[in-house]
Amino acid sequence: MTSCGIAATVTTAVFVMMLVAGINKAFVSSGDPLNVLVLRRGTSSELNGFAKEKVPVLRELPGIAKDSHGEPLVSPEWIVLVDVIRKNGGGENSLVLRGMGPDGVEIRPHTKLIAGRWFGPGQREVAVSRSVATRYRDSNLGDSLDFGNGAWKVTGIFEAGGTAADSEIWGDLSQVAQQFNRQKSIGSMYLRAVDATSAAALKQRVSDDQRLGLQGMFETEYYAEQTKSGDSIRVVGYIVAFTMAIGSIFAAANTMYAAVAYRSREIAILRVLGFSRSSIVTSFLFESLLLALFGAFIGIGLMLPFNGIAIGIEDQVSFGEFIFKLRITPQVVAFAMSFAVSMGLIGGVAPASAAAQRQILAALSD
Repeated sequence: MTSCGIAATVTTAVFVMMLVAGINKAFVSSGDPLNVLVLRRGTSSELNGFAKEKVPVLRELPGIAKDSHGEPLVSPEWIVLVDVIRKNGGGENSLVLRGMGPDGVEIRPHTKLIAGRWFGPGQREVAVSRSVATRYRDSNLGDSLDFGNGAWKVTGIFEAGGTAADSEIWGDLSQVAQQFNRQKSIGSMYLRAVDATSAAALKQRVSDDQRLGLQGMFETEYYAEQTKSGDSIRVVGYIVAFTMAIGSIFAAANTMYAAVAYRSREIAILRVLGFSRSSIVTSFLFESLLLALFGAFIGIGLMLPFNGIAIGIEDQVSFGEFIFKLRITPQVVAFAMSFAVSMGLIGGVAPASAAAQRQILAALSD
């Protein structure tokens, strides 16, 4: 029963850590170190735009790579939120619709098209991620999604490797801007640098130019900062796990106190045979640790079937649903084991000390 109580606590802690690990993996692995993201100065979101007239100036900055047509590899973009219906009667959720320039796909080399084709320029067409196609209605290849002023045909499905793009729908910038009245401004601009040195120079040049009033940051930095989406989950989960841990510690202590009372004569015999008090403390602590570790194995085992399951939460930056996968990592397993060992140690110290302090004659007479 003690092991089961510890297992329940470990299960809660592991679930929280799986959530956090999934969020961190999705955001930290997002972006490309050669992509520089340009935003309006003072903002941390692509939802706040800047004047469209600044796009030609940004295109001509030195250090930008060339696309397959020999033009600067850049992508002016807008993101807007659209409501999409969940499958199996799950209600509506807001997803990010990203309108991107002609080089928007090329600037993201790690994204792969797995079915159909990319959206056409100037067309009411979209490509959706595999996660979106799996979770939402009317988002399979050939379907039509209804948002804005009408239907958008799904022409392709892409795979983004578990990054933030797996929560998005992609379409043509001009169509998105027209449908959502964004023609006079740009939400963000992506610049693809030639190399890492050029990327650092681009970032600095954009931020230092007072005429532009913009800020540059590495795309990887932008997504790494969004891990704060998991802060509320982490805090609430830790509070629940800590509260349950207190109960588990008392359960472990109660079990060990019962073991001490039940084995009082055996403890006295060990003392007569010459075993020291420290040996007795060590033996009872070892037993408490075994109970805790057994509970940890049970708790981790109960959560293994949930590894890789996709769930969604609200992104605190874009306010759309962010889809990620629960992940059991070596760090999660190590935390669970350490958490269980801590409960076992705390719950076993007092009973073990009480066992070692018993007088031999009093223990023999019990």
